[in-house]
Amino acid sequence: MADMARNYDASQEFWKPVATEQGEAAGDVCDSCGTDYPLGARFCYVCGADRSHAAGSSRSLSRYVDIAIIRGALGLPTLSLVAFIAGIACLVAACVVGFVFTASTLLDWQAVQIWRVEWLLGAIAAFVIGILLKR
Repeated sequence: MADMARNYDASQEFWKPVATEQGEAAGDVCDSCGTDYPLGARFCYVCGADRSHAAGSSRSLSRYVDIAIIRGALGLPTLSLVAFIAGIACLVAACVVGFVFTASTLLDWQAVQIWRVEWLLGAIAAFVIGILLKR
């Protein structure tokens, strides 16, 4: 046992975090000091920073994309939310049609206007379906 202590190499690392494919540590890291959080820890054991604050800042985009949170904020069931999103997409498409297609003749201008009307009718249909599915 004494021989083990003499053969100790201080440069050898005995613990390494699990590495992902990109070479980064697969766990949460403290924003203040860069230390890995232990499993289930609420605070950093080195600097005492709050883990929930760091997790909230890194997940801010996913909070806006989460369907359950959007459903709760708008008060819509899932099918009504899908119809609402489809209606918004149709409105955006109706606006984009005028920028994508240029009208050099009267016939082209009429075609672009018909496409806009079709997209707007699709938006109206999606909104009506969403209203009917809400009840």
